[in-house]
Amino acid sequence: MATLLRSKLSNVATSVSNKSQAKVSGMFARMGFQAATDEEAVGFAHCDDLDFEHRQGLQMDILKTEGEPCGDEGAEPPVEGDIHYQRGGGAPLPPSGSKDQSLGAGGEFGGHDKPKITAWEAGWNVTNAIQGMFVLGLPYAILHGGYLGLFLIIFAAVVCCYTGKILIACLYEENEDGEVVRVRDSYVAIANACCAPRFPTLGGRVVNVAQIIELVMTCILYVVVSGNLMYNSFPGLPVSQKSWSIIATAALLPCAFLKNLKAVSRFSLLCTLAHFVINILVIAYCLSRARDWAWEKVKFYIDVKKFPISIGIIVFSYTSQIFLPSLEGNMQQPSEFHCMMNWTHIAACVLKGLFALVAYLTWADETKEVITDNLPGSIRAVVNIFLVAKALLSYPLPFFAAVEVLEKSLFQEGSRAFFPACYGGDGRLKSWGLTLRCALVVFTLLMAIYVPHFALLMGLTGSLTGAGLCFLLPSLFHLRLLWRKLLWHQVFFDVAIFVIGGICSVSGFVHSLEGLIEAYRTNAED
Repeated sequence: MATLLRSKLSNVATSVSNKSQAKVSGMFARMGFQAATDEEAVGFAHCDDLDFEHRQGLQMDILKTEGEPCGDEGAEPPVEGDIHYQRGGGAPLPPSGSKDQSLGAGGEFGGHDKPKITAWEAGWNVTNAIQGMFVLGLPYAILHGGYLGLFLIIFAAVVCCYTGKILIACLYEENEDGEVVRVRDSYVAIANACCAPRFPTLGGRVVNVAQIIELVMTCILYVVVSGNLMYNSFPGLPVSQKSWSIIATAALLPCAFLKNLKAVSRFSLLCTLAHFVINILVIAYCLSRARDWAWEKVKFYIDVKKFPISIGIIVFSYTSQIFLPSLEGNMQQPSEFHCMMNWTHIAACVLKGLFALVAYLTWADETKEVITDNLPGSIRAVVNIFLVAKALLSYPLPFFAAVEVLEKSLFQEGSRAFFPACYGGDGRLKSWGLTLRCALVVFTLLMAIYVPHFALLMGLTGSLTGAGLCFLLPSLFHLRLLWRKLLWHQVFFDVAIFVIGGICSVSGFVHSLEGLIEAYRTNAED
């Protein structure tokens, strides 16, 4: 009995101590101090686990002999900041989506349940992002940039590869033992860390807005290119480009019912392979006309008004930074990420440069916004039909991603949500949520109808969000989070990329906007 009394007194003293520590921690937290980093907190949790098991082993036999229950049914509710561990599952679980739950259930930091991908699979995903349909606009960039446009294709590959690496570096920090550990899991988390503690959510909102703009603009470009390709494939039919865009959008309306991308993902590999085959066909046709190549047409000077648009086109074709944090977090060997980025961007640089140069040499000043429109009628119709099929099958990916970002930021953040949830308690999509999705599809159609200019839209998007997500924000975040550890040449590279990226972004945005206004006026006069 004396032993039991001492153990109970010890438990009471421990509980009081924990409550007092929790109150002190809460007071310091309100003052803006952080007791430990995320990884340190995980280490402290392991220490508490060992201490808990040790004390449980000492007291279990005594409690059983006295007939006392092993649980803590009569215990006081936990104080804010207090930590309780219970093996029987009686302790309250963390709220859905919280970091505690993600850590224990295979989240970003301890994701053992998710299947990991190899470096080759990760490289395939990056290749799909930077070798997509939008390379069809690169010969048009050479038309206005000449050899400087080719240099820019190489320069953009080097810079995007570098900014992808430093963006991943911002996910890591050193713990108290000097080990480099992953403390963030996304682009948004990096942005929020840079704006903390005064504006802890501002950076994430900026990134979300840029991400939504880029994804929606990508959807618009798919509709524009579908209408453009069909119109130029069958010029004899009494169907305008706007009408073809409407027909394409009608086929895309079922995207509003998507709950996941399982059905669509089955076609992704086939679409990518088809696109590579199409590129090979275009290059093969160009090589067949190698005797007529117009080397004298490749300029060393640039068109001051048109070249900034070319910069946006080239930058947009390399955008992949949005999903790199998630991709690196799901790799079996994250240490192979740098090597994967190197060979994917080298391959992209070589293939894009060759494709753009060979296509421009073939058609020279007659190069069109979408290079397949320059092909002879018989070949053009077949190639364009395959490209339209790829565009329509590629549309659900950015559309679904944009819908997810909108739903998570506006509809699924509990008390912070601006609107009620789009899904009911049974997981079904509500009618008004379906209406909003259909409205997004219709919005992409309206934009494609009123701004049916593939290259100008691509340049505008690349200058506005592509440069921001690929050049400006990664270099800024790198300087902000790792300033004390950077060498002088790294600081120089980051500052240079930020300055050059800012100039190119502003210049490209202004000239692309001017080009769109001029094209709109021309269409209005016609």
